[in-house]
Amino acid sequence: MTDAWPNANPYTDRHGKVRWRFRRASKSVELPHAPGHPEFEAAYRAAVEGRIYKPRRVVAFPGTVPRSLRAAWRIVTTRTQEWQALRESSKDQQRAVAHRFFDRTVPDTDPPLEYGDVLIEHLKRRHVKAILADMADRPHAGRHVLSLIRKLVGVALDEEWIEVDPTHRMTHRPEFIGWRAWTLEERALFEARWPIGTTPRLAYALALYLGHRRADVARARWADITPGWAGVTQQKTGRYLDIPILPPLADVLEATARAGDYILLNAYGRPFSIKALGMRMHDWTRQAGIGPGATMHGLRKTLGKMLAEEGATTRQLMDILGHTSIAHAELYTREAEQRRLAGDGMRRLRKPRIVGDEP
Repeated sequence: MTDAWPNANPYTDRHGKVRWRFRRASKSVELPHAPGHPEFEAAYRAAVEGRIYKPRRVVAFPGTVPRSLRAAWRIVTTRTQEWQALRESSKDQQRAVAHRFFDRTVPDTDPPLEYGDVLIEHLKRRHVKAILADMADRPHAGRHVLSLIRKLVGVALDEEWIEVDPTHRMTHRPEFIGWRAWTLEERALFEARWPIGTTPRLAYALALYLGHRRADVARARWADITPGWAGVTQQKTGRYLDIPILPPLADVLEATARAGDYILLNAYGRPFSIKALGMRMHDWTRQAGIGPGATMHGLRKTLGKMLAEEGATTRQLMDILGHTSIAHAELYTREAEQRRLAGDGMRRLRKPRIVGDEP
């Protein structure tokens, strides 16, 4: 017994640990911790008053924190017309961006706090700038995150959770580089390693001579092929295109056995998944002695470059590659036009000068 805690006394259990208990009359109550601890004092008061002590427990908030970034995202994906109008591939891409961002831990928070649980009213302009600065080495990923935050802020404004847009007039436009075109040497190496009749050459030809994206290469069907033409409804844009089949592609298709609905099949006789096709192209280029950077999307860029160098117009490029943005198609024509103008300008220096002309 102690004067400070009447009827409470310590004892040593069989494991040698000192514990406390409350004894009065014939009743004995175990007390948690030791004098001075909040739970000890709460349990002691309950014992004195004849109550059963039930310690409070801290539990995780069930579901989504109200008015948080995740709560706003739930509204985006369930109650906005813009989301419903998106294609499934675009939805999947935006979900991946959102989940990666929400699962990141906010710096210098104790206990750790994920961005998804941040109350949107606490998101300030300086915070958004810090997020983008932290992603400086991944500028395009930063652009996707800023686009995501703008959607969440728009929902918060509509729901009247906030009154000020912390992203107002905030810009993040990293320089567009994208995937590069293949060089002539890389194409020669690939074609030498993978002759007509092989699966790698078939995938290569579909991407290069039709300008297909990886998803469209994986989904290409024999039913899309008609005499002299290949049709495709692009997964990314939804545009339907008819593209002439050039002789190099015709030779490859003629050497390919029709073993199913899909043109390109894996070793098990099934169509490639989009991810697997990208991984296989990486292996095929490596086996051909080609270094990094020569991707399947790069073959699409190669077709665009070849068309521009042969004088194709921006509109022709858009109708072959399926671009919906003139600015995107002009990336090819600007480079080709620069080469032509530079060549024409430098050739003027080769002309013989007439005596007396001004230098």
